[in-house]
Amino acid sequence: MLKKRWTLKEPSDSKAVLALADSLNISSILADLLIKRGVTNFYEAKDYFRPSLDAIHDPFLMDGMEEETRRVIEAVTSNQKICVYGDYDVDGTCSAAIMYMFLKELDANVEVYIPNRITEGYGISLTSVDILKERGTDLIISVDCGITAVEEVAHANKLGVDTIICDHHQPKDILPDAFAILDPLKPNDNYPFNYLSGAGIAFKLARAIADKIGRKELVLDYLDLVALAGAADIVPLVDENRILVKEGIEKINNNPRPGIQALMKRARMTPGNLSAGQIVFTVAPRINAVGRMGDAYRAVELFITKDYAEAERLASVLEGENFERRKVDEVTFSHAIELAREDIENNDSLGLVLHDDNWHPGVIGIVASRLVEKFYRPTIMLTTIDGVAKGSARSIVGFNIYEALQECKNLLVQFGGHKAAAGLEIKVDKIDEFRKRFNEILRETLTAQDVKPEVIIDQKISLHDITPKFVRILNQFAPFGPGNMRPVFLAENVNVKNMPRIVGTNHMVVSFSQNGTDRIYDSIGFNMGVFVNLIEKDKNKVDIVFTIEKIVRDGRTYPQLRLKDLRIKE
Repeated sequence: MLKKRWTLKEPSDSKAVLALADSLNISSILADLLIKRGVTNFYEAKDYFRPSLDAIHDPFLMDGMEEETRRVIEAVTSNQKICVYGDYDVDGTCSAAIMYMFLKELDANVEVYIPNRITEGYGISLTSVDILKERGTDLIISVDCGITAVEEVAHANKLGVDTIICDHHQPKDILPDAFAILDPLKPNDNYPFNYLSGAGIAFKLARAIADKIGRKELVLDYLDLVALAGAADIVPLVDENRILVKEGIEKINNNPRPGIQALMKRARMTPGNLSAGQIVFTVAPRINAVGRMGDAYRAVELFITKDYAEAERLASVLEGENFERRKVDEVTFSHAIELAREDIENNDSLGLVLHDDNWHPGVIGIVASRLVEKFYRPTIMLTTIDGVAKGSARSIVGFNIYEALQECKNLLVQFGGHKAAAGLEIKVDKIDEFRKRFNEILRETLTAQDVKPEVIIDQKISLHDITPKFVRILNQFAPFGPGNMRPVFLAENVNVKNMPRIVGTNHMVVSFSQNGTDRIYDSIGFNMGVFVNLIEKDKNKVDIVFTIEKIVRDGRTYPQLRLKDLRIKE
């Protein structure tokens, strides 16, 4: 297990903390956490704890929205054939389902096209444009893709097919010559928030159209899918993302659509306590699996069906595909670990560029993420498809992998993505040169300290601070995610109160107390089995870094310490 460096955040101004704690009748610990999130007074706290859909931005502030709404309304009213063109991940399938169901409500002539990850790759392709032309498509609406499809949109234009783009990825220097483009990241777009998910952009378009035709409330039914996509795509949960995800999760917990309910049942979850974290680690992998292992359109079918029996059938398919994906994932991960260790030992590489002709393209993104977690180095996984190496890149905090790929673009066939993750294609005979250049960029940018994982600690506390009121208010900080992470705490000189044991594959369960009190705090440390033989009941004192999460047992809710790291006192 990698040794982590601990960084404790500087405390907020003590006078500001006391003033906020007094105005809200909360502890100074919670007040400090709020100030570190930019919440400094009673009114900001009210907006933070009670986010409202009334606070989301006007969709028409986004450049291109007027043109897109006009073109879609024209297509609907004249019965032109519309194709919603999505991506094969959670964000892409949710985006496609939102736009499809919304247009169906308007009696549009609409279908969905999701490319096959293995045979077609990411985004709009020349082949898919030809297929859609043959089907009589008049208008393509791309969701969660399209911003880099310069050649493909030009081809569609030659064929007389209009394209409008709804994307949230980083544009390149040249934009496609589409009828209109929605992407807050494109140059000269003054939309107030740049970090919507693809489904968030699709929701904005639907909202704008609904406003134009006087059916504003129609789009609220799709907030659950916006929440799934936002949590799964790891977008910052601040500003309107936090509002959309919070409202969407509440909709799932109170009245889930048949597809989501059936999927949660397969995952042994019940609506009512779903969190953003559970979407990321439990729900999203099942949705992604069908795109990784086969046809992602089945995920769209799951979202749009109103028949619960059909939803259960489709959820069973997703569960089966996820089971197969996990088997392939483990084999690939084991092989990749061997290659990574060899590369680090022999070449002292700061970044990993791994290639194997036979790796399954559907799992290399997941494996790249797991390698980053294990070795804490920017990682690129490549496999060979039709003679070209295609793969996924994943980064660490503080290193923009998209910009690194931009510096290597003369060696790449194509690439796209953002600072934390990207996709790329490269000729096989260029991989060695690319690996060398990629590591040169890393050595120019990072130090050995940068590739040592860091735990950012919000507050130092005592375990007796974790009262029922404290936990109740802390839970209202949710939904948690980038930009609004679950607070991380440090407790020092903690007593180990039972013999730690391993559950699952390598997870440590142990209980703690502090300062001689009888109160016991249960904890779990995922992938922390290495500590089980290092600490002993009543003999060791430890410093622990943890988050506080709630678990439901026998119908009652309890706080659980989720360990991130620990240090045994000498």
